[in-house]
Amino acid sequence: MTAELVRGQNHPLPQVRLEVRVAVGKPIVAGATLSDEQGRVRGVEWVAHPGAPTLPGLEVSKQAAADHRLAFDLGALPQEVHRVSVLLALPSGVGGPVRFGSVAAPFVAVTGLDGSEIASYTITGLDAESAVVALELYRRQDAWKVRAVGQGYAGGLAELLRDQGLPEAHQLAGSINEAVAQGLARSVAPPPPRTSEGDRSRQTAASATAPDQPYAGPQGSSGDVSPPQGRPAGPSPASPYDTSGSQGGSSPGLPQPDPSAVTQPTAPTAGGPVDYSHPRRQNAAPPTPPPPVPPAAPGQPAPPVAGDATGWSMDERLYNQVWGMFEDLARSAAAYRSAVDFADSRMERELDSVLSDPRSRIGGQGDAAREAAQAKHAQLVDQARAAFDRDLAQLTAEAEVVEPALPPAYARWDNPVWHGYRVPMEIPMALRLGDLHLPESEGLGVPMLVRLPLERGLWIDSGRSGTGDSFADAHELRRLAMDTAVAIAARLLAVYPAGDFTAHVIDPAGSGTSSLAPLTQSGVLGTPPAAGAAGVADVLARLTQRVDLVQMALRGGAADALPPGLDTAEQLLIVNDFPHGFDDRAVNQLRYLADEGPAVGVHLMMVADREDAAGYGPLLDPLWRSLLRLTPVPEDHLADPWVGHAWTYKPSVVPAGSQVLQQVLAQVARARQEWKR
Repeated sequence: MTAELVRGQNHPLPQVRLEVRVAVGKPIVAGATLSDEQGRVRGVEWVAHPGAPTLPGLEVSKQAAADHRLAFDLGALPQEVHRVSVLLALPSGVGGPVRFGSVAAPFVAVTGLDGSEIASYTITGLDAESAVVALELYRRQDAWKVRAVGQGYAGGLAELLRDQGLPEAHQLAGSINEAVAQGLARSVAPPPPRTSEGDRSRQTAASATAPDQPYAGPQGSSGDVSPPQGRPAGPSPASPYDTSGSQGGSSPGLPQPDPSAVTQPTAPTAGGPVDYSHPRRQNAAPPTPPPPVPPAAPGQPAPPVAGDATGWSMDERLYNQVWGMFEDLARSAAAYRSAVDFADSRMERELDSVLSDPRSRIGGQGDAAREAAQAKHAQLVDQARAAFDRDLAQLTAEAEVVEPALPPAYARWDNPVWHGYRVPMEIPMALRLGDLHLPESEGLGVPMLVRLPLERGLWIDSGRSGTGDSFADAHELRRLAMDTAVAIAARLLAVYPAGDFTAHVIDPAGSGTSSLAPLTQSGVLGTPPAAGAAGVADVLARLTQRVDLVQMALRGGAADALPPGLDTAEQLLIVNDFPHGFDDRAVNQLRYLADEGPAVGVHLMMVADREDAAGYGPLLDPLWRSLLRLTPVPEDHLADPWVGHAWTYKPSVVPAGSQVLQQVLAQVARARQEWKR
């Protein structure tokens, strides 16, 4: 399972023979520097670049390219090398882009020799920088780890190398650019087609929308996948990890993609079934083939199969398939609504034409014209509904196949997969927050998935709004909101490895005691829920200090200098009954955690009624807008500007009388105790 890293996060490397794959979309220069235990690069001989592409234990590309493979054998590095920095730079003087802000966010992945991803990192936030330190592979107690760095340099490659401690940085940067311009040798073949990061960000945007802003559903994309470049013939230096003696940068046993296998999306037949060949589902063969599809009867669509989307693992294929179902449902509903609107407008025009002629307003001629217009309207609507029902039937059949195959992070609480739950070793790609529905398809729900780690906080709205107005008892609605928050928090605790996620609770008046019982009784909370003004101040002070320390360490490039007792796990703060028990200082700290916390692993989940905080005025408006609003009862508050739908969100709750939540949390607690030993 791939670890999706954020800036400053590290991840252990299970093997020493690796590849680092880079995808940008524009030609860039890739290189690497070696440094000792003090972080010093001892000279130009410790820099791998297009003019000197091979060093003991590593090999880089010898020219600028949009896709790169850097080969590493960490066990073959000199003993005095303790850190390897992967460098990316835009070539100068070749007429290409001059800053990373004008190109797609670079995507970097660390893979094994079989092509399986170990960790990946998308370098976001770059603007005027033309060079960046993407990753660090570093030795810690005889074990190797990878850290996402993302440190950019507006001064380009010369400034980057100077910051690495090379006095001859300017001359070396010039020789690298000259080597690239002259094209000393062939380019390394790009990696096999994979789900593009543009698709990933497009999917992520659907689950990261401000409560007062439109629901950012998937944006349009061509989904084209460029065929892999061919490998020119000719001798080349042997790869440092190539034990079979093959030449070039290909990994032993890694299948090379066939350009003829890459297909382009095809347009759906008018009035026909849902087209399952949209960009991320069948535009390229995945590295691991999906399960075989049983043959379909003549004239019938092939039966659905779980995991038939592209991806490097089953989890990624299921993730892409779920979002493919979301897109198919959105498009089918949009087509149905458009057809109904056309039928309505056509009937209105025909009726207006009849009424505009005084001779046809009365009598049999007018009645016949009105009946004909209404008959055409009914025929068009029936045809549109028949096509929509056909698409719904296929999507329903696919959902019935996909839902039982989902891993715990994507599954509902009533899925049997939870009964075989085991604490994972790595975090999953995404987390299920609930289901999405449309009015025309109430019986069909699509899982609402958000990427991990969370990029923004959550707000569980305990106020009356929309369908919540049917609840006469406000206390019952608040209890449901807290139950929803506990279910989401338990799911987060369950999908992270032991020791990688810590939850804190602020409950000033103790009103959430009954809902919090599964967390408190299982012992998964590090400390009891904080109560009273003193407890609120203590928790907020500790988390605010943690954010400050991590930010200073990252900005100073000294992530290893954090205090020994600092909890490096992801942190979740659950706040109940806000703003009761919060003074102005506490409110400002909450705003700070909501804005700055997610980038350094501190996440906020608030259970609150916005109207209760109206006394603070517009001070809290930025706080609400920064959080993803969820409701404890179904409500159509998620707006989708992609096709103009209002999606109904239904929370994922534990079935009444089920003990699955307690059983899962008990395993999490045992795993945490064993991890602490």
